[in-house]
Amino acid sequence: CSQVVVHKGSPRGVHFRRAGPREKVYFKPDEVRACVVTCGGLCPGINTVIREIVCGLNYMYGVDDILGIVGGYRGFYSKNTVKLTPKVVNDIHKRGGTTLLTSRGGHDTVKIVDSIQDRGINQVYIIGGDGTQKGAALIHEEVEKRGMKVAVAGIPKTIDNDIEAQRAINAAHVEVECVENGVGVVKLMGRYSGFIAMHATLASRDVDCCLIPESPFYLEGQGGLFQFIESRMKENGHVVIVIAEGAGQEFVAQSIHDVNQKDASGNRLLLDVGLWLSHKIKAKREELYPIYLPCDDLDPTYMIRAIPSNASDNIYCTLLAQSAVHGAMAGYTGFTVGPVNGKHAYIPIARVTETQNTVRLTDRMWARLLSSTNQPSFLNSCDDILLQQERVDRDMVDMIHKMKITST
Repeated sequence: CSQVVVHKGSPRGVHFRRAGPREKVYFKPDEVRACVVTCGGLCPGINTVIREIVCGLNYMYGVDDILGIVGGYRGFYSKNTVKLTPKVVNDIHKRGGTTLLTSRGGHDTVKIVDSIQDRGINQVYIIGGDGTQKGAALIHEEVEKRGMKVAVAGIPKTIDNDIEAQRAINAAHVEVECVENGVGVVKLMGRYSGFIAMHATLASRDVDCCLIPESPFYLEGQGGLFQFIESRMKENGHVVIVIAEGAGQEFVAQSIHDVNQKDASGNRLLLDVGLWLSHKIKAKREELYPIYLPCDDLDPTYMIRAIPSNASDNIYCTLLAQSAVHGAMAGYTGFTVGPVNGKHAYIPIARVTETQNTVRLTDRMWARLLSSTNQPSFLNSCDDILLQQERVDRDMVDMIHKMKITST
């Protein structure tokens, strides 16, 4: 386990530097030319990060020369920039999305670093997810190769908006309660990980079943999803199912397109598993019952992505942004900011892009969810769970190694 706080006599191991202001800085404020870029998909809080980088540089260090790169990575060599000042970004945190615009793909390391060099930029702040941070690592490597005195700082982008997820689940619950034998399917974000779906389910208490990519499920037969739905319908008269967007893809991918097809950001292209599951449930129920029984499909993913951040997210984004500014001004480079053991730290970008965080089926949180919903695990034994977790871990590692770093 990597440590941030090290005490005298602590054993040697992997340690990260604690984030925060330093006694001495590497850059003189009047020599700084910084730029900020946002890449990939949207999430709440991006505008807050932009605002706090600009205000942090200006208010804390007196930096006036700050550029906004418009339109993601390709904006570097498309000559798309705007001047950023505290006045310009004063109220952008109240809006969703990103004022700098974003795009997927467009990562050309040589062209990007050429643009950084030509513009005289010496601090680069890159806001984005896994693919974006991989691109940031390549930029850092090219900058080092050329011997340029440029600080490259990554700010991670994450979606964990439990409040909006709760609203979607609540809406589905109201819908199914108001009709006879109603079924509601709520699709939440999570290509490879079920954290958002798991946390939203645990917080809601209105969810009957949670389906995530890490835990495969099956529809027909003893212990299958259809049997569970019928059983829960007899108990409660309605069912609410939360499904992460990456779950169940193996059932539908082959009939539409190659399961390994990627988008411009290097992410696996996904089918609408929520709509697919709704259709499957409807077809099964029409087979069993000649009368119409409703099954609603809710997809709040873009509602969750595009809204402004809430109070706690704003505070978290502020900490990330200010920590990145302190690190870059101190002369650190090739780092991203994130919490380690409850403390914010500077982490080498390569460390955070090695693997993706997934739900472990043997951990207590998933056990709590199974206990809360009383849903089946869709696996027959503890050995099956361990084997499945090993397969998920192995597949994740293989997928990460195979991904081409040519995108955001």
